[in-house]
Amino acid sequence: MLTVAQENWSRKNFNERESVALEREWICQGRTAQQPPHGEWQTWLILGGRGSGKTRIGAEWVNGVAQNYRPFATRGSCNIALVGETLADVREVMIDGPSGIMKVSRAERPRYEMTRRRLVWSNGATASMFSSEDPDSLRGPQFDAAWCDEIAKWKHVQETWDMLQFGLRLGLNPRQVVTTTPRPLPLLKNMLADPAIRVRRMKMQENAANLAPGFVKHVNGLYGGTRLGRQELDGELIEESPDALWSRLMMENVFSSDVPELKRIVVAIDPPASATKKSDACGIVAAGLDENGMAWVLADESFAPAKPHEWARRAIALFHRLEADLIIAEVNQGGDMVAAVIAAEDDSVPVRSVRANRGKALRAEPIAALYEQGRVRHAARFPLLEDEMCDFAHNGLSNGRSPDRVDALVWALSDLLRRRDGSPRIRVVG
Repeated sequence: MLTVAQENWSRKNFNERESVALEREWICQGRTAQQPPHGEWQTWLILGGRGSGKTRIGAEWVNGVAQNYRPFATRGSCNIALVGETLADVREVMIDGPSGIMKVSRAERPRYEMTRRRLVWSNGATASMFSSEDPDSLRGPQFDAAWCDEIAKWKHVQETWDMLQFGLRLGLNPRQVVTTTPRPLPLLKNMLADPAIRVRRMKMQENAANLAPGFVKHVNGLYGGTRLGRQELDGELIEESPDALWSRLMMENVFSSDVPELKRIVVAIDPPASATKKSDACGIVAAGLDENGMAWVLADESFAPAKPHEWARRAIALFHRLEADLIIAEVNQGGDMVAAVIAAEDDSVPVRSVRANRGKALRAEPIAALYEQGRVRHAARFPLLEDEMCDFAHNGLSNGRSPDRVDALVWALSDLLRRRDGSPRIRVVG
């Protein structure tokens, strides 16, 4: 956004057509917080809530450095890395998304080379795609600029970050922009503690003019002032609860994508009492057990609001996709209705009803102990489940809501690690 002095200068020095063109440029459209830092810097960390405009910053910056636009660059960058959680995220969000590179490239759009997974500008600058699922893909390539999006969601976050740092070695001043909704990961904490890293913080509310009417009021009504809202809407890095049964460090150590053959798989459901907009979520978590007694969390399909036929269909679809042995359903909220709803959708699916006779924390404690003993692995990153686990203490969640994901997790792992009956089937989860 131009200052008053800059606006006055542009009126005197630009004709009408030039002024109209200037108004379309990011230096005029972007908020002050969305403009690049002044002076020398290597890493610009942008912590923002959902819809705060952080993706637009990354896209504008990449386009700017590729074409040597000020204030993004004093000289053009020729080799740029685009790093996201998955290659699909890079393509669908960073490149082709509503605020992606293709949408912000006004004067000239780069050419997309699908086979080489890169963008190419007419001046020869390139932006290559990389995924946090494959840190080793960053071995070998070298860059003078990089955009890292949603780093808090990355699968191999530290390994991917480390490999990128080794590759940022071209040009006189290689730079990287990191855009993310924060989570209290060790890497982000270290970055915030580094005085050399430039940090910007942005709230969703600051970008309300560019969001759907009523959206801001709606989500603020649901999550405003809560722990989740402060993180997801205001872009605050919320530390884990000191009394939580699980820790962030524990979550970093349980991830492994190398899932072995599993002898038993279950899908656990913690259904809500109702299906209104303010109702609890329906917890749906799948887990399996391997030959060595290691439990593997395979999926978190929890969602809200959840009508009975909707959560039944989702659980059944997950059951068939994983070739599971059983659906476990908590019946405290619905009694026989839970099994009946599932049977109405697919009566071939075996269902075991369970009823909670103890409090949630007492049921979760033995499962948390299994994590400490190294007897549980996660086959993927499950950010919302992990957030809930690291916030769940003996007095529940900090926002007072029901820990539906944790409940489903506890039911699934309790079945796998306490029961040894039945003839196991062997299958590979791919």
